[in-house]
Amino acid sequence: MKITTAMVKELRDETGAGVLDAKKALEAYDGDFEKALQELRAKGLAKAAKRAEREAKEGVIEMYAHPGNRVGVMLELNCETDFVGKNERFLELAHELALHIAAMSPTYVSRDQVPAVELERIRTEALDEGKPANIVEKIVSGRVEKLYKEQCLLEQPFVKDEERTVNDLVQAAISVLGENIVVRRFARYELGED
Repeated sequence: MKITTAMVKELRDETGAGVLDAKKALEAYDGDFEKALQELRAKGLAKAAKRAEREAKEGVIEMYAHPGNRVGVMLELNCETDFVGKNERFLELAHELALHIAAMSPTYVSRDQVPAVELERIRTEALDEGKPANIVEKIVSGRVEKLYKEQCLLEQPFVKDEERTVNDLVQAAISVLGENIVVRRFARYELGED
């Protein structure tokens, strides 16, 4: 299959890869866009993992008010430099994350923020059900994973593309922008909440 400049441009727009990398990926898979996309995303994730330890203290505070002003979100999204902090793609990511938080109402950024008391509560409830000990561990494990997927922002399916998690979205931005990006914290307010 002939690789066109339009195909290369589309793949670059999706992944942030260089022209040659996008062209090589398309050539390697005879123009199969999805396979080339998967390969470049995998390369991007590997690069992102290398950047994970870098300090991220620049960035933006994104504020989002849902139409009707009944839900509002304040999000701190960090990166390494003010250059990236002002980048349109970074700002778009901050907006998308704030919109997701408004819609999906997570409680924590990541699983390491879930309090031990919450995990212990899940274990206690499972034990109180009177199930055998070997079954209790499987029940607890399943319920904890469910809690992570429902309440941890980075593990939730992204509201606009449920095939990807919020973490996938952040990792893709890291691979495109070339810097570590960290969701530091957020607050979600809903009118009438206690």
